[in-house]
Amino acid sequence: MKNSIKTVLITGLFIFLQQFANSQTNQNQQFLQKVGAIDSLYSNTLKETRKIYVQLPADFKPDENIKYPVVFVLDGEVFLPTVNDVQNYYSGGFAPEMVIVGISNDKNRMRDLTTSKVTEMYGSPFKQENGEAANFSKFIETELIPFIENKYPVTNFRTLIGHSYGGLFTIYTLIHHPELFSNYLAIDPSLDWDNQRLIKEAKDKVLSADYKGKSLFMSLGGSGMPLNEIKKDTTDFTIFSRSNIAFSEILNQNKQNQLAFEWKFYPRDLHGTISFPSIMDGLISVFEWYQMENVDKYNMPTTTADEINKIVRYRQHKLETHFGYAVPPFPEFLINMQGYMSMDMDQMERAKMFFELTIEYYPNSPNSYDSMADYYERNGDNDKAIKFVTKAYEISGDDSYKERIEALKKKLTEANNVYKK
Repeated sequence: MKNSIKTVLITGLFIFLQQFANSQTNQNQQFLQKVGAIDSLYSNTLKETRKIYVQLPADFKPDENIKYPVVFVLDGEVFLPTVNDVQNYYSGGFAPEMVIVGISNDKNRMRDLTTSKVTEMYGSPFKQENGEAANFSKFIETELIPFIENKYPVTNFRTLIGHSYGGLFTIYTLIHHPELFSNYLAIDPSLDWDNQRLIKEAKDKVLSADYKGKSLFMSLGGSGMPLNEIKKDTTDFTIFSRSNIAFSEILNQNKQNQLAFEWKFYPRDLHGTISFPSIMDGLISVFEWYQMENVDKYNMPTTTADEINKIVRYRQHKLETHFGYAVPPFPEFLINMQGYMSMDMDQMERAKMFFELTIEYYPNSPNSYDSMADYYERNGDNDKAIKFVTKAYEISGDDSYKERIEALKKKLTEANNVYKK
């Protein structure tokens, strides 16, 4: 149980100060938290080396062979810490534990994320390289995704997050390559690009598309004008916002494509601040189906072990249906914690059931067997306690389990001697 408590504390206490971290240049500075291990790959498509940042779940254990859904974050050097913070607070009950991959876009950002070539913008010549989204999409599909799947513990359930031009690229991917991701978070996307060309392309695409099992969360930041006035305006000042609204209306008018779509307006947030609330609301939105059900039942002392078991099995089936593969219904520490809470309330039948579920869903975790040993020791069955601690020791080789076995054997011997007297 000690490892589970440690996980909960780490998840709850770490706060990453993004603006502060970005401003630091002293390599000897001590930080509260560092997020995202740097990795890279050479792209034959882009003809360059691309840097990425990878963050594994807090309770990831290499020896347990568990794979996780994966989030790809455009402008990863900026937004990965925020995604990680949201993930730390909301994983388990609102979103699954996930591997987070931040894609660096600090170089060639305009080139890679814009969806068509332009030579002028708002009546002025525009010479910066642009319009290579198709090529960047090819890099993600044929090089980055295989690289991540071969090297990291991920499944094929993917989420894409992008802001501004990254949001434009996110919408482009949904329209032209919807098979690449299950979830899309487009934060204040620049849909005004090239006279709203992507919106025009989308009108025909979304009419006949099949987005069953796909989710999109899209946000719009404030411009100092109420929403109803933005819709009425015809000046260039509101073209960015009106493009966003126009695309959302196209999706709302074509619900037959079964896309799970949520659009949210943040009147008090600007283009530079909208990412934080959008990432939080967006992840909760696209994983709405993941959220825990019947939470009150777990805490009611009158709920029987059989009733809880049915709730857990229902959730197991629901998650498998959405993910497309079998997955434990809860993170290990949540099931394990419920077992200890039940034991503390002297509800031994429920406690045993939770510990059995932990072993069923996490059979390679020594902690799951050690917890079951706690249950049997608490109930005076030291023979079975030794059996389960022995299994934990066989899996981990941790000497602390060996020491516990010896202590339990000594306790068992003393109990037998008392019985003989």
